[in-house]
Amino acid sequence: MKIGFFSEAGYQGGVTRNHPNMRTDVAWVCALGAEHIPIPLLREVKKDTFDIGVVIIPKNKQVVQQFNMMEELKRVCGKICIMQESTYSYWQDDEIATQVWYYNCLLEADLIFCHNDVDLKYYRGLTQRRCELLQSVMITDNLEGNDTILPCGGGGKDGVIIGGNFVSAYRGFDSYVVGKQVGLPIYAPTTGRMKPEERGLDITHLDWMQWYQWIHVISKFYMGVQLGTPSAGTFNLNLSFHGIPCIGYDQVNPQKDLHPQTTIEEGDLNKGIELAQRLKEDVAFYEQCSRETRRLFELNYTEKVFVEKTMEILESVCNQ
Repeated sequence: MKIGFFSEAGYQGGVTRNHPNMRTDVAWVCALGAEHIPIPLLREVKKDTFDIGVVIIPKNKQVVQQFNMMEELKRVCGKICIMQESTYSYWQDDEIATQVWYYNCLLEADLIFCHNDVDLKYYRGLTQRRCELLQSVMITDNLEGNDTILPCGGGGKDGVIIGGNFVSAYRGFDSYVVGKQVGLPIYAPTTGRMKPEERGLDITHLDWMQWYQWIHVISKFYMGVQLGTPSAGTFNLNLSFHGIPCIGYDQVNPQKDLHPQTTIEEGDLNKGIELAQRLKEDVAFYEQCSRETRRLFELNYTEKVFVEKTMEILESVCNQ
């Protein structure tokens, strides 16, 4: 099966397994042996190049609206899948004409891929089209999982990493409040939406780094907190790979699948604070959560599992 991926990313072709910035959208291409084409170059691709194509329509849709993207996708792909970008309703902040354009694209697709169960319900109701999960995945070549369970303060394992900055999508303030209960230093990634005033808080902000460096850096933290809106769940997934417990909401599949004992209902910050304190004070509970998340990662979120699930879906779409 010849699989094409189309997005706003600037690279073209396949992805080698030693790619230095193997974030989830790149890992999808690598794991499936697909070829990536930047959307603006779609018109240069020969007819019927791919059996099936997966397009990630960017948040800034102006570039892809300058030509008939869906017509071009149909020209080069036998079947078309649209992959959800960001949270399920982010696109409703666009201009009305752009919202209508995006909705019509969804209706023309043979399949809509989603991040989470909550997204499946939304897109199935919105479009009455077939929707399936495209699971987040890690390419773990040359990475070492953290199989050593260390209590707080042991072996240099220290600090709480929160999953985003102080904006509504990441809800970093909520994660900060919960993480502070542990009494350890707070760390946060630096994103393009970070507010300058955040530098004045008692948070150490990690500079932007490529994926492989990020994976090694987060292995040093004691726990994570991610209380943002539901999206791909890569933060929760990455921590699970290292056996690091993460507190997060049940709307994010990698959170509820991989961290069941530290998953809370959306908005239940009291429960989050309770769990943070328990992870700090109850070593046996921490060790149990750590071992469990590693076991669940190996059981349900390896590259092998991802490829088997996804290829089965893609083959069924090609045959429908």
